[in-house]
Amino acid sequence: MIPLGISLAVGVAVAVAAFFFGRGLERARQRRETEAARDEASRIRNRAEEEAENLRRAAELQARESALRLRETWESEESRRREEVERGERRLVQRFEAADRKTDQLDRRQETLEQRARELGAAEDSLGRRREESKQILVETRARLESLAGMTSEEARAELLADLEDRARAEAANSVREIKEEAQRTAEREAKRVIAMAIQRMAADETAQLTVSVVQLPSDEMKGRIIGREGRNIRAFEQATGIDVIIDDTPEAVVLSGYNPVRREVARLALARLIEDGRIHPGRIEEVVARCGKDVEKEMREAAEEALYGLGIHNVHPEIVKVLGALKYRTSFGQNQLGHAREVAVLAGNMAAEMGLDVKMARRAGLLHDVGKGLTHEQELTHVELGHRLCKRFKEPDVVLNAIRAHHDEEPHRYVEAWLVTAADAISGSRPGARREMFEGYVKRLEKLEEIATEHPGVVRCFAIQAGRELRVMVEPERVSDEDMALISEAVARKIESELQYPGQIKVVVIRETRAVDFAR
Repeated sequence: MIPLGISLAVGVAVAVAAFFFGRGLERARQRRETEAARDEASRIRNRAEEEAENLRRAAELQARESALRLRETWESEESRRREEVERGERRLVQRFEAADRKTDQLDRRQETLEQRARELGAAEDSLGRRREESKQILVETRARLESLAGMTSEEARAELLADLEDRARAEAANSVREIKEEAQRTAEREAKRVIAMAIQRMAADETAQLTVSVVQLPSDEMKGRIIGREGRNIRAFEQATGIDVIIDDTPEAVVLSGYNPVRREVARLALARLIEDGRIHPGRIEEVVARCGKDVEKEMREAAEEALYGLGIHNVHPEIVKVLGALKYRTSFGQNQLGHAREVAVLAGNMAAEMGLDVKMARRAGLLHDVGKGLTHEQELTHVELGHRLCKRFKEPDVVLNAIRAHHDEEPHRYVEAWLVTAADAISGSRPGARREMFEGYVKRLEKLEEIATEHPGVVRCFAIQAGRELRVMVEPERVSDEDMALISEAVARKIESELQYPGQIKVVVIRETRAVDFAR
């Protein structure tokens, strides 16, 4: 038996050893947990530092992109301002050149007037001398008649006066003819100068428009949504707009066809908005079409008001403004009619300014001369009659009414401004690039031009150039003389006038070329 004291001592020792061993294990476990926590904290700190670095780099990239965008915006704005300054400088240079030309013209006119004054003074002196000579001749003739003819002085006076009257009438007739010829030449030169100055101050671009509009689709799947179940969407759209929707094999595109350009524009805007929105059903279609119709009406009115403001025309009735705005989507031979009206107004105003007439009234008449075309899709009358009725109902000046009817020769020109509107209308419609013919008619006209020229003997070949506005005829120098060239050009020009219809004028040029060729060996 082990003594009790020893057992107790051994138990106490074991208990103490177990306590310290357990405490050591606990400390080891705590150290491991502390190290694990430190490792986790290090990983979290490293990950946070990486995220912060990534955020810093992203911020730097975004800042660089913003700086680049700001720089590009500044450069484009600077370029635009520079272009505006250059355009302003060019306009100033053109104005200075025009002022210089006018000054030169005034100087030439002053010199001409002074020369005419000197000639008139010389003519008056010559007339005075002739008057004195006539008096002397009259005295001598009276004496001779009384002495030799046995006539009384009254009879001699009557015969002499009759002779002088005949001479005076002949000289007066010659003077009147010369004055008329000079006036006609002067009028032609002045008219050409006025038209040239008006056209020089006018610059406009024209774009041809068709009777169809194309709407781009994001994908071909959208065609099925436009058609709808059993075609209800497309029927509702065509019924609401009055425009035919053509869906064919063209990839990612739908064609809108119709002769009413306003309805076609409403349909184009409505379809584009429906495609963008994605909700396409009959109720939504009617709502969008109605909203687009109001937007197009507002756009047309703003276009008309902008044209009126740009031309300095005021006090136009709102109904006329509304009809004038409809010309924004009205075309004739591919020429936009609002642009054509504005161009006619500018040309008529320029010519009126050159002639010292009422510039504002000429511009007003030019802008409204075709206003009736904004009503031709709704009424059966001609655009001349519709425009005349509209402007007369809203108390437009008589000059405007006369210009509307006279530019199609439906009544005589009673005002000079009406003549200017007619001339400006012809210039705007016939200048190169203003209007577009159908391709087939254009080709047939060129072929007919060349056929007319080749009918004459001695013609080798001919070419229609400058869009059919010039015809160059090549002839054989052995068969056609220089005198025959003039006859051929005149005959071709007269036949073109009688057989063809064309805008403007066609220049006929006959070329006779003689070549001498040799070789140096």
